[in-house]
Amino acid sequence: MAMPRDTKARILDVARELFVQQGVQNTSLRQISDRLGITKPALYYHFASRDDLVRSIVQPLVEDVERFVAAREPGGDARELLEDYFELIWRHREVIVMIVREMSTLGYLDLGQRMFDWRRTLVRLLLGPDVTLEQQIRATVALGGMSDCSAEYADLPMEQVKPTAVEAATAALGLP
Repeated sequence: MAMPRDTKARILDVARELFVQQGVQNTSLRQISDRLGITKPALYYHFASRDDLVRSIVQPLVEDVERFVAAREPGGDARELLEDYFELIWRHREVIVMIVREMSTLGYLDLGQRMFDWRRTLVRLLLGPDVTLEQQIRATVALGGMSDCSAEYADLPMEQVKPTAVEAATAALGLP
């Protein structure tokens, strides 16, 4: 018999896959339990609701970005920060696809506000504390464009996407 942790991980994998394919609102707990060959009560044993499942899928992205932002020092190498940030969002590209496909996902864990806060912190890390409006707009294009690339080209190998995405972000920021 499978250990509960294995079941929980399998539920998360199947739920993530269905949420990415169909959207959160179009995926029922019955579809998830049927795909896994378990009963709905067995699914409820691990997750109280679909919202609970979505939060569990989004939480690792939140934790990783918050760790990433907290670990960085202002004035570091901008290209290195962009490369590392791209790799971070690439690891979570399925969740980003989920969010882009269904913006209501931003409501989970107050994600919308958190994303804006992360972006402001990343802009300060990249460009310093005294950022002009033009620099803020360029940074929004750079960071948002990299996120969009991780979603748009999620099926390609990262090595095909990252160099061009980082180069475009660097150019958008006006960095050497």
